[in-house]
Amino acid sequence: MNDADVSKQIQQMVRFIRQEAEEKANEILVSAEEEFNIEKLQLVEAEKKKIRQEYERKEKQVQVRKKIEYSMQLNASRIKVLQAQDDMVNSMKDGAGKELLNVSQNQHHYKNLLKDLIVQSLLRLKEPAVLLRCRKDDHHLVESVLHSAKAEYAEKANVFPPEIIVDHNIYLPPAPSHHNAHGLSCSGGVVLASRDGKIVFENSLDARLDVAFRKKLPEIRKLLVGQAV
Repeated sequence: MNDADVSKQIQQMVRFIRQEAEEKANEILVSAEEEFNIEKLQLVEAEKKKIRQEYERKEKQVQVRKKIEYSMQLNASRIKVLQAQDDMVNSMKDGAGKELLNVSQNQHHYKNLLKDLIVQSLLRLKEPAVLLRCRKDDHHLVESVLHSAKAEYAEKANVFPPEIIVDHNIYLPPAPSHHNAHGLSCSGGVVLASRDGKIVFENSLDARLDVAFRKKLPEIRKLLVGQAV
């Protein structure tokens, strides 16, 4: 083999090596690019997932806040309705309390009412001797009906007429007035107690109004709820 053949063979080997090197380099580049694209895709998907999770978390927070705000508004509305109902009930009771003041204005009717209240109290206590308290302004009316009240009770209960001691030292509070707007007051009626004070039956007009209002309160509230709907 002469020098030309050797040179030619060397050039072929060089071209072959170069070609293999280029192919290998291309393979490395393609592989690297594929790995880069895969890694980039994974990073993108991971970021997308983080963004979705963050969005879902914030969306849940918004929903929770909306539910809390709605619940607070609902409770506030209920409180307003209940407060309005209470105001209406108190207004009705105050109005009824003011009407009670007119009861004692008619002396004839009030005198008969006092007698009936005393008889009712005696029937509740069923005591042979009782202590009676009334307003100072009603003292003379009470004294005027004591005899008939004792007789009526004795007939109804089939017992001897009881002893009724009118308390001249302690009276029920006077009727409400502008001069005593925040003090104790009584619209009328009587309070009877056993001699030892262990049994007390409060039969004042104010006490009867309280009892009547407590009994009627469920019906009143039901009516107010029906009107609010």
